Amino acid sequence: MQLQVIQNKIYEIRGQRVMLDFDLAELYNVETRIFNQAVKRNIESFPAEFMFQLTRTEWRLMRSQFVTSYSQDADNQIDGSSQNVMMAQRKRRKDLLPYAFTEHGVTMLASVLKSPVARKMNIAIVKAFIAMRKMMIQYAEVIKVIDDLKERIEGHDAQLNQIYDALETMLDKKVEEENKQREWKDRERIGFKK
Repeated sequence: MQLQVIQNKIYEIRGQRVMLDFDLAELYNVETRIFNQAVKRNIESFPAEFMFQLTRTEWRLMRSQFVTSYSQDADNQIDGSSQNVMMAQRKRRKDLLPYAFTEHGVTMLASVLKSPVARKMNIAIVKAFIAMRKMMIQYAEVIKVIDDLKERIEGHDAQLNQIYDALETMLDKKVEEENKQREWKDRERIGFKK
């Protein structure tokens, strides 16, 4: 599975990067209901920092992102499984809110879901989280370089403004000198005329 497809299923909620239960169920090729049952049977492996349930407000905000995310995934997938997930979400009971799994929660899923498909997918998901972390580190480094350049440029701008001001002053003085010389040459002469 493409790393990009998995990364498109990683969201930021409550300041953490997480994956939602129905996306994980799709990746593990199981029904969301069965996936959640397996997690609940092993709930001691999923403390609050590994897994939490979305609030109604968070869920409402998240649903607006799915239309964009899944339409992009549909372009990348031939089997149309994104449409299947959207259909499954329409069938989801309104009182059931999805569970969000942090990177550590996804890692713990390996101890709960033990099929070969789940193991391979777990490795791919962890790699996707690692790739995103690397990308964020590189992004932070690029931002730092840009900030450094901005400071330098601002310093250069100040210096260039001083140089421009000095040049303008020098040009003004030169024009003033030329005007004085012209006035001196054009003055009315007094004295003897030849």
